[in-house]
Amino acid sequence: MASLGLQILGVALAIIGWLGNILICALPLWRVTAFIGNNIVVAQSIWEGLWMSCVVQSTGQMQCKVYDSLLALPPDLQAARAMIVISILFSFFGLLLSVVGGKCTTCIEDETVCPP
Repeated sequence: MASLGLQILGVALAIIGWLGNILICALPLWRVTAFIGNNIVVAQSIWEGLWMSCVVQSTGQMQCKVYDSLLALPPDLQAARAMIVISILFSFFGLLLSVVGGKCTTCIEDETVCPP
């Protein structure tokens, strides 16, 4: 019975990790650059994400723009975009396999019918 509890805990942690992956993919905070001019009035910070770039003014106003093309991204963000999408896909398939392969999942009721 302890292994069933550990399997359920593992699936729950896998779901949390998968949702965290999706959240991290969507956030525009992959690279943050602060720019302060001669005075604090013109201070702004630039947030570069995988899918968009945002400029936050010192007044609190934020303007976001989606990247026009894949080539508009720097190479490090292009690589991060590819790896995070692959990570989301692999974690989804791993989660699916852990649910199907768990002891609490019964695909075939009578195992004597299965071919050897």
